[in-house]
Amino acid sequence: MTRVAAVDCGTNSIRLLVADVDPATGELTDLERRMTIVRLGQGVDRTGRLAPEALERTFAACREYAAVIEKHGAERVRFVATSASRDAENREEFVRGVVDILGVEPEVISGDQEAEFSFTGATKELTGGTGGAGFAKPYLVVDIGGGSTEFVVGGDRVSAARSVDIGCVRMTERHLVVDGAVTDPPTEERIRAMRADIEAALDLAEQAVPLREARTLVGLAGSVTTVSAIAQDLPAYDSEAIHHSRVTRDRVREVTERLLRSTHAERAAIGSLHPGRVDVIGAGALVLLAIMERVDAQEVVVSEHDILDGIAWSIAG
Repeated sequence: MTRVAAVDCGTNSIRLLVADVDPATGELTDLERRMTIVRLGQGVDRTGRLAPEALERTFAACREYAAVIEKHGAERVRFVATSASRDAENREEFVRGVVDILGVEPEVISGDQEAEFSFTGATKELTGGTGGAGFAKPYLVVDIGGGSTEFVVGGDRVSAARSVDIGCVRMTERHLVVDGAVTDPPTEERIRAMRADIEAALDLAEQAVPLREARTLVGLAGSVTTVSAIAQDLPAYDSEAIHHSRVTRDRVREVTERLLRSTHAERAAIGSLHPGRVDVIGAGALVLLAIMERVDAQEVVVSEHDILDGIAWSIAG
């Protein structure tokens, strides 16, 4: 048994998992999971740089996580940075800050590596034992992040993967922001333009990944889990109710249309919606819907276990 700490720093959020991992039994026991919205990718699509205020929000979260890691006495720590820090010209500033606070260098992984971690985390409990009952292989795992979305197809292991730049933050900033503010609600013209952008990215993904061959669609990350929470009419975010929930395509469409037609105040009033996702959840939901329609998936299996779990397994392994 090894006590590990995994940090996933994405475009919209930074997350921590401290867990005991036993590779011999295939068991991962959570000690603590945390998520903080830091919007590291603020403006990166437009400027190519990480904003000073975004860096400071991220470093503040790292300081909190350092205290948690020390409290639990994690033996090994791995910090993985994804889309925003891959794209930024000043990523060295980000790297230095993380090293100063956590003592480990963030690994700015490729989209393919990100996809493999996500697949492992999402499917580890589906590929063996009773956990796999009812989930047919091969799986298509989609991880809808802030800056990018990863597509991975596989059974017991990855057979094909591709990352494309259609995350919820990137799509929001590219299509729904006017004069520095998110349009509330967006015009049909803006929604059509965003949908066209998503479809073009799906064309790219499909060149490398046989999306339509999968028999089970597994959805990861905050956009997908939030859509599940809203679809279930949960009064507050409830991980247990969300993990391995199944949401039909019709229900995803209803939720997406509701989000894209609502104002900021109406979205903010949704009890299960994290305040940091209020402006970007409409774009994230549209990405999910477009994927389901492209692969003709009648439902999505929602997983709370994702890249964080995959990172934890990689440390123990």
